Amino acid sequence: MAILLTYETRAIVQGITGRVGSIQTRWMLEYGTKILAGVTPGRKGETVYGVPVFDDVKETVERFGVNATVIFAPPFAAKDAVFEAIDAGIKLVVVIPEHVPIADAMEMREVARKRGVVMLGPTTPGVISPGVGKLGIMPGNMFKPGKVGVISRSGTLSYEVSGYLNDEGFGESSVVGIGADPVTGVDIADILEMFDRDNDTEAVVIVGEIGGSREEDASAVIRRMRKPVIAFIAGRLAPPGKRMGHAGAIIQGETGSADSKLRVLEDAGAKIAFKLSEIPKILRKVL
Repeated sequence: MAILLTYETRAIVQGITGRVGSIQTRWMLEYGTKILAGVTPGRKGETVYGVPVFDDVKETVERFGVNATVIFAPPFAAKDAVFEAIDAGIKLVVVIPEHVPIADAMEMREVARKRGVVMLGPTTPGVISPGVGKLGIMPGNMFKPGKVGVISRSGTLSYEVSGYLNDEGFGESSVVGIGADPVTGVDIADILEMFDRDNDTEAVVIVGEIGGSREEDASAVIRRMRKPVIAFIAGRLAPPGKRMGHAGAIIQGETGSADSKLRVLEDAGAKIAFKLSEIPKILRKVL
């Protein structure tokens, strides 16, 4: 049915009383997500759309048995929020803020991996399992339940590719935004392995982009996957040395170029789409 966010997910919102945190809490609740509590230091006793607010994460875990969190803290406070969640025993951490210092992100990634925590972000739109729930800022009306897993470095492109899938009668098992920064908690390879183990996912779409080596690093997993993988790389015409939108979307020499990524992915067995609209057509051939 889904990965990461399932019917067993019981979540909190860190930064729930902020402007973004509060409105996103409302939309997550309306989508059916089990948001049991929120955390903002010094605001214990308040409520946000009926959700009780506490001062620290540990108390919410002890009271409600939560196992996931979505963080809307300011970028300078993101690291502390992540560490508080990990120390409380939460295993799924979704880090929404942009502009988190790279040094902080490196520490967050290291600690999360050592503790067996799945951390999405920073700069992630979150995760959605259509018909089940969502953690983050993905618009629920852009997705429908189905059998295709989507992994994306770009929130906007994940919405667009899901629209094409829906129009052609497919749907999504889960859509996972790993984050657009140079350093993120999980990589494409990590999520590919989860989708390959999921009995209700029949194929996986990677929506990648220029910069970094996450797509190339995923090639080893693609080679041994039981399920077909379709890959699209945004930024094929981007000039070297110029950052394109995301902090991690920059080509330095040959490293991180769209052409190099596509070559490696195709060699590993992925089917290549040069336009998002081509993805459903390729899916029909491989399924």
